Amino acid sequence: MTHIYLYGPPGSGKSTVGKLLAERLTLPFIDIDSVIESQAGKKIAHIFEQDGEGRFRELESAALRTVAIEPTAVIALGGGALLRPENRHCAEQSGVVLCFTADFETLQARVRRAPGQRPLVKDEGASEQVESPLKKLLEARKAHYLSFSMQLPISEIPVERTADNAQMVLGRYRVSGMGNPYNVYVGDGLMDKTGELFVEAGLGHKCVIVGDSNTAPLYSQRVAKALQESGVDCKLVTIPAGESHKTIATVGLLWKAFMDAGIERGDTVVALGGGVTGDLTGFAAATWLRGVRWVSMPTSLLAMCDSGLGGKTGADLPEGKNLIGAFHPPALVIADTASLATLPVREIRCGLAESIKHAIIADPELLLSLPQFAFCKTEADANTCAHLQGAPWLAQFVARSMAVKIRVICEDPFEKGVRAALNLGHTVGHGIEVATDFELLHGEAIAIGTVIEGEIAVALGLAKTTLPQTLAALFQSVGLPVKIPAGIDCNAILQAITHDKKRAGGIVRFALPIAIGKVQTNVEVKDQVLRDKITC
Repeated sequence: MTHIYLYGPPGSGKSTVGKLLAERLTLPFIDIDSVIESQAGKKIAHIFEQDGEGRFRELESAALRTVAIEPTAVIALGGGALLRPENRHCAEQSGVVLCFTADFETLQARVRRAPGQRPLVKDEGASEQVESPLKKLLEARKAHYLSFSMQLPISEIPVERTADNAQMVLGRYRVSGMGNPYNVYVGDGLMDKTGELFVEAGLGHKCVIVGDSNTAPLYSQRVAKALQESGVDCKLVTIPAGESHKTIATVGLLWKAFMDAGIERGDTVVALGGGVTGDLTGFAAATWLRGVRWVSMPTSLLAMCDSGLGGKTGADLPEGKNLIGAFHPPALVIADTASLATLPVREIRCGLAESIKHAIIADPELLLSLPQFAFCKTEADANTCAHLQGAPWLAQFVARSMAVKIRVICEDPFEKGVRAALNLGHTVGHGIEVATDFELLHGEAIAIGTVIEGEIAVALGLAKTTLPQTLAALFQSVGLPVKIPAGIDCNAILQAITHDKKRAGGIVRFALPIAIGKVQTNVEVKDQVLRDKITC
């Protein structure tokens, strides 16, 4: 993948954030000023004093050309490095530019804390009678900095949070803890870069692309073309869409397709679709030749934010969801948010259930984006979301929603502890799915399950009495159901819960919501409490 260039005014923290970002993405970090000093044999301040700014800019351009052809890295640029058109062209052709922005007061405070280190503003604060050189510089460069499409507002928050925000804007993560680490890419139009990312990850020269009857006609040829242009031989296979086909019989079809395509241990399979396609393809990959690599290409909001990450793969039995499965992480995740514009509104709602769940677990600020999806409350289920095409905020919303799960699975990859929080709403929700014979979609069942689990938390004295109403209002704001539909057999729900895969020692343990931003795991719930709260 291309370089990540960090750019912006003096004092915006490019080097500090860049080092942490490079560490998280396991990439080299390069400070362009250090390269200039190494090549010139003198400090930046001395270059300005002895040779002038013109000479410095020549050295800066030469340094940029040098690092541009190096292996992928996080590169911190000087505050005027891209003023020259040829420099900007070089950076944008070899990477992406993330431009830091901040108000004058924040930048001035930072510059004053390191006096003399930045030649163009070295006299900042020296005299109240002299016009601020920093203010003059910012005014002169304002239009230039704003001309970059990828912007990161900076404020006086911990550097870890700034790095979090940078990853959300960039749509870049690296997941570790379960086998080999893998990269996650989020953005608009990434399907066309599949071949580039596939080859960079070293995933071989042969693959099978698995799509379902909904996604294959839309995307499989486009993905195959991108792979073939990068020298990868592709075969296509289509499976039936829908949870009712998430069975061992469908896994058998995939095994047969892998055999017919000659998939060997060094080859890769690609899951192109929603949660069902990802779970089935990942499980088939885990069990083919005792494990081959697979790429997750989620095309639904639910799969992007949840099931397409983490490597929990599986299939259903009539008695319950995901009773057969394996931990088998993908080798690469590519989430092209452009695919969301082709989804029916009902599918977007289902994905929002997982995003709201992530907000409840660890990131309440995610809820600030819910008004962007208010249309989901009034639009018909089957209407597509064409107006999401090119929405500038969408990729960052998805990346932020992903971030919660990524942090959790890196900390607890095999669900021994904190990862159980991700099961919020799922214990009851899975029971509802089974009892309705999957007529309720996953996200709809999870919304209902989360509200009921909030009621259970209240009954156990773990949460305020107002929490279930608060949870219900969040889900209802995007048109999700919050009550078990009429005519459902509650005993069937309870029976499905007793077969839940999270059962241990004969007891099903819950992840319960305690407040917005807080979940308690490993909670034992007595049968009578369940029966009291699961009413039909």
